[in-house]
Amino acid sequence: MRSDLLRRIKRAVLAGNYAFSEKALLEMEADALTELDVAESILNAVAIYKTLRSRSSWRQQRTEYLHVIKAPTSTV
Repeated sequence: MRSDLLRRIKRAVLAGNYAFSEKALLEMEADALTELDVAESILNAVAIYKTLRSRSSWRQQRTEYLHVIKAPTSTV
């Protein structure tokens, strides 16, 4: 099931069908990562590390899940 989900996430990234939250953009800036770095990381991922339920107060009706994806890094 998780591998199917990772495939769907990768397809969305390849199609450009994604957006970063304000928090994600702040975290990326703090880590000196670009949107391209993050997209490349997702595309190189081999598995979803874990799935969490969102605790965001903005989510009042629909449950949102956060998928933690770890990917190998390169030091080029």
